[in-house]
Amino acid sequence: MKETTAAGKMLRGALLLSLAAIVTKLLGTLQKIPLQNIGGDGVFGIYNTVYPFYTLLLTLATAGFPVAVSRFVAEREAAGNRAGAAEVLRLSGMVMLALGCAGGLGMYFGAPLLAHWIGNQQLVPALRCAAPALFFVPASAALRGYFQGLQDMLPTAVSQVMEQAIRVGVMIVLLLTYTAAGASDSTVAAGAMIGSAAGGLAGLGVMLLYWQKHRRSTEVISWERDRSGWKDSHEDTLSKPIAGGRRHGEGEPRDVEARGGRLLKQLLAYAIPICLAALAVPLMGLVDTFTLPRLLKQGGWDELGSMIQVGIYNRGIPLVQLVTMLASSLSVLFIPAMAEFKFRGDQGNIESHSRLALRWFWLIGLAASAGLAVLAEPINIMLYKDTAGTDAMQWIALTAAPGTMLALTAALLQGLGTVRAPALYLAGAAALKIVLNLLLVPQLGITGAAIAGVAAYSFAAALSLALLVKTTALRLRLADAVLKPALLVAALALAVLALRWLADAAGLGPGRAIAAAESLLGVFLGAAVFAAGVVWLRLMTGPKIEALPKIGPKLARLLRRVRLLPPQE
Repeated sequence: MKETTAAGKMLRGALLLSLAAIVTKLLGTLQKIPLQNIGGDGVFGIYNTVYPFYTLLLTLATAGFPVAVSRFVAEREAAGNRAGAAEVLRLSGMVMLALGCAGGLGMYFGAPLLAHWIGNQQLVPALRCAAPALFFVPASAALRGYFQGLQDMLPTAVSQVMEQAIRVGVMIVLLLTYTAAGASDSTVAAGAMIGSAAGGLAGLGVMLLYWQKHRRSTEVISWERDRSGWKDSHEDTLSKPIAGGRRHGEGEPRDVEARGGRLLKQLLAYAIPICLAALAVPLMGLVDTFTLPRLLKQGGWDELGSMIQVGIYNRGIPLVQLVTMLASSLSVLFIPAMAEFKFRGDQGNIESHSRLALRWFWLIGLAASAGLAVLAEPINIMLYKDTAGTDAMQWIALTAAPGTMLALTAALLQGLGTVRAPALYLAGAAALKIVLNLLLVPQLGITGAAIAGVAAYSFAAALSLALLVKTTALRLRLADAVLKPALLVAALALAVLALRWLADAAGLGPGRAIAAAESLLGVFLGAAVFAAGVVWLRLMTGPKIEALPKIGPKLARLLRRVRLLPPQE
């Protein structure tokens, strides 16, 4: 009965964290649209040049420690060692606070040097305004890891959503205030970055409130020492049993500092590899941060002009991020299933589920790339008011397909026990993007950077797919993997192009309302053609759809209800 309760609690916690992640990612992605609309492309460019660097520092400070803290806390709680769990939090909090302070101070005082390396002094105010967030977020991460170790996911979920909501709210208020006052682009962008610090402070405040409530309800060990050491009599259980079955403290002098040092080494040994693997994700954005401004200046743009171009370049990225966010959220469903199949040695189910997942995500990624590319112009007008950078947006749209495949293959490989390879492939893709940016941006501008992004993500996805095929001994059919999807995408693109041609022939104006109607109708038409084509080409049958983890049976019933699947198959 207890195992069932624990499993249900873990499932609810995972669902809660997934929902929180989706909400925060949606807020983080969609906030870029009002940012550009209110601040303009110059502000948008400065913000998007600074943000990847801030994300990199934040990843260094927070990526591995919450996972490590949750693991060590869970182990000590399972052994009834509440004082040991508190010691994990104390040590991790000290390390995280030190890392955060070092990163924040380095970012603030090093802002002129960083701006010089990037090649644009317009970035200095925004870099300095982003720095205070690094004081708050790492401490929140330590507390989140502690509560996750207790299998209490609510504090993490609430603080994540609150942090993002306050960040976006403060950003928009300051954007409106500074633009109304006629401030420069660098000042307005700095105001937008203040939102990150405000959000970090709000997230930390939420976690501290949960911590205080937790301490009152469970009488967690006090941080203060008395003359005999820790107040809690169970402190001695921090260490493992030693020879003779005794624990430290049973007839031996206390050695709190030595035990703390061992625990700190264990935390670092567990957290650092996770942190290094997580760095691969912001690395791609950091490539553009350090290359685009300088390369655009070589192409004849001044400092402000290069930031405007960077802003235009980033218009298409939030749209692709929505697709890859959905792919990442759904791909997580396959991880426990693949882990279970591997544990049982069930090669047949490993192959069938891998093939099913690859087919679904490949089709969704291709459809998203094709639809966004064909609708790039009206979407650009609908979201950003004009057609600047439509060519670059079309190329950026093509990264949705490899980005989706990369998210899926990484999840499948993780379920099979291979974690580091996809991160290494992303690092290799970042190196490739540097080379291609150097070659293409001086001649093609932001369109060259977009082409480089397509090549880099395709490279990483191809390597990850090759490893998955080798690991699972999977055999892919050319007709199902290439020919039928190509026919489906061609039908989708032609249908949407026909709609756009009819809109042009009707002589409708170029306003945002018309562009919005054209974009939304195009999305619905493309989705309908996609769904019908998937069934007509038998890329997905009823049993294959029902085999999808969690969502398959419900999706099959829905498709049968709208007559896209026969009643029984």
